Amino acid sequence: MAVNLAAPSAGSLHPVRGVELGVAMAGVRKPGRKDLLVMRLHPGTAVAGVFTQNRFCAAPVLLAKRHLAQKAEIRALVINTGNANAGTGEDGLRRAMQVCDALAHHLNCTASQVLPFSTGVIMEPLPAEKITAALPKALLAPGDWLSAAEAIMTTDTVPKAFSRKVRLSTGDAVVTGIAKGAGMIRPDMATMLGFVATDAGVPRKTLQKLVQKVADRSFNCISVDGDTSTNDSFVLVASGLGPKAAAPRDLLKLEVALTDVARQLAQAIVRDGEGATKFVTVRVEGGRNEDECRRVAYAVAHSPLVKTAFFASDPNLGRILAAIGYSGVPLDTAKVDLYIDEVLVAKGGGRNPAYREELGAAAMKKAEFLVRAVLNRGKAEATVWTCDLSYDYVKINAEYRS
Repeated sequence: MAVNLAAPSAGSLHPVRGVELGVAMAGVRKPGRKDLLVMRLHPGTAVAGVFTQNRFCAAPVLLAKRHLAQKAEIRALVINTGNANAGTGEDGLRRAMQVCDALAHHLNCTASQVLPFSTGVIMEPLPAEKITAALPKALLAPGDWLSAAEAIMTTDTVPKAFSRKVRLSTGDAVVTGIAKGAGMIRPDMATMLGFVATDAGVPRKTLQKLVQKVADRSFNCISVDGDTSTNDSFVLVASGLGPKAAAPRDLLKLEVALTDVARQLAQAIVRDGEGATKFVTVRVEGGRNEDECRRVAYAVAHSPLVKTAFFASDPNLGRILAAIGYSGVPLDTAKVDLYIDEVLVAKGGGRNPAYREELGAAAMKKAEFLVRAVLNRGKAEATVWTCDLSYDYVKINAEYRS
């Protein structure tokens, strides 16, 4: 059960001019489920992406990066679930290219104009024949973003999609995005899979700068279990059929809207973390720079001991202080303060004399709470969103391939 996260309604998701969606059941891993998504893009659409830093990156990641680097006009994205096509070597590249070739033939473009994406089990051959056979069944039409979000789910329990409109000086632009992810989440650029589209007009070079900024403020601020996937990909699409975002003020407004949608998607991944019962915001303040604040925040967010304490609603504060201490930041521990919500639990590097454990326990029993560490060594801060680690996390991952 996701933490305070409901499935979006189809009516809340705005169509994006210039983006058509098609969903099919290819039977990649299990029959009778949506597991294939095709996105056809209007000619002239700008596309930019950031990808996993895992050295064992998946075959579709390699191909997508290669096709983007060729600077050909991207006309389509194809996404399958059930099989990651990672750890598959040259055979995996051949199978991913087979899918690109088939979709290019279907849409009357070239294979280099198609970006492939996959998610699911690693080190198993991609059933490319099943995917290519199902491509004609993915009937393309504008608007059904909810079905698109459902088609890219793996262990997700809730489809993740958000949408908003933003008023630019030349008119209203739409931003709509989908993402998937629940486990193997500690992105090192983006998320497991995330796609955000706008009808605003943005030059490709500008969009590439935007995608990194947006990722750093959203998907690069989350952790479920500390594992960086082989398939992480985050893509921004700007069709240009809506208002142009050329003026600096318009571009800033669009950046805010894109970041807002991406941040909601990123937080939804944490809320739907495998087995999660708590959504926890970890904020570190008073650092010398943002990087060291983020290092401390991630040390807390990654710690299995801290995360199991979250699950138990056990204010075992020594675990949090220990994680802060091994973050690698040269702290003066006598200056560190620690809060659970508004409860000051540690002051000057030690237990607050006025702290009572029942106050910490009451805060941690809530479905959502804040862990705030104040380093008192500067003015920078950073925030990371994470979840607890429960029995169900172990069960889900122990049974993932069965």
